[in-house]
Amino acid sequence: MLAPDGIAFVTDRHLASLSTFGPDNRIHVVPVGFTYRDGLVRVITSGPSQKVANVRRDVRATVSQVDGGRWITLAGTAYILDDAESVALAVELYAARYRQPRVNPLRVAIVIDVETAMGSAGMLS
Repeated sequence: MLAPDGIAFVTDRHLASLSTFGPDNRIHVVPVGFTYRDGLVRVITSGPSQKVANVRRDVRATVSQVDGGRWITLAGTAYILDDAESVALAVELYAARYRQPRVNPLRVAIVIDVETAMGSAGMLS
C-alpha cells in the first residue's frame, strides 16, 4: 500500500492526528505519535483516555501526518490491545521512532488495521 517514500515518511519523527468519533458523533481529533508496520498503525495511550472510549464504541479511526506539502492519511478498523506482549511491542516500536515513553501501568495500544490510504505524490504504491 505504501511506496518506499511513504514508508520512509511514516518512520521519520513526525507527530500526527488521530481522528475517532466522540460520544456525540462529532469527530474527536488529538495529536499522537504512531508507528506503522505490516499494515497496522499503533498508538500507545492510557486505557481511560477518551480516544480509547471512542474506539470501543465506534471502530472507525484515521491517522494523518503532514509535513509541508508531504502528507499521508491511513484509515481503517481500530481495536484496543491491553495484553502485556502487544503493549510491549507497541512501546518498542514507539521508542524506536520517537523516544522511550514514561512508565504507564494503564497503557494500552490502539491498533488500526489500515484499509485505505491517501497521500501526496510518491507516498502510495
